[in-house]
Amino acid sequence: MSYTIHKGRPTDTSERTQKELQTYDLLDELKIEYLRIDHEPLETMEACKKVDEIFKTSMCKNLFLCNAQKTKFYLLLMPGDKKFKTKDLSKQIGSARLSFGPFEDMERLLCLTPGSVSVMGLIFDRENQVQLIIDQELLEEPYLVCHPCINTSSIRLRTEDVIDKFLPRLGHEAIIVKL
Repeated sequence: MSYTIHKGRPTDTSERTQKELQTYDLLDELKIEYLRIDHEPLETMEACKKVDEIFKTSMCKNLFLCNAQKTKFYLLLMPGDKKFKTKDLSKQIGSARLSFGPFEDMERLLCLTPGSVSVMGLIFDRENQVQLIIDQELLEEPYLVCHPCINTSSIRLRTEDVIDKFLPRLGHEAIIVKL
């Protein structure tokens, strides 16, 4: 499949979901520039590789996690080539053993479905029930690529804009870890 890079939001919004449009609305309101690629649904890290190559970025893995009691929820952003080891992360954030969060909680808290997990989902976490965790290595990257709450598009934003504009607007602070 051939991919085309577009600047900003799509002009034809008839086929777009409300949550995707809300993502573009907030990015535009914050004057955050982004590039966009529309594509078939990408549900795995392997499927996302081509988009990252076109954007000339390192792959970012987004994981929705919870503690054993399912009372605390986390969104972990880490380099796509790193293996996730729960004990390494659990120790750094002072949490009981972590596991992947249930689909129902991900949808309830972030309005996201499997395969579309993204930092953009924090737009819908108005009560700050999901703690963002970012691997230090990602902060050294100039750009971050993620889905705009739907896995049929990918957007590339400046990492600095996510940290300095997007997260403060949502009232979210990230815990920085070294995995």
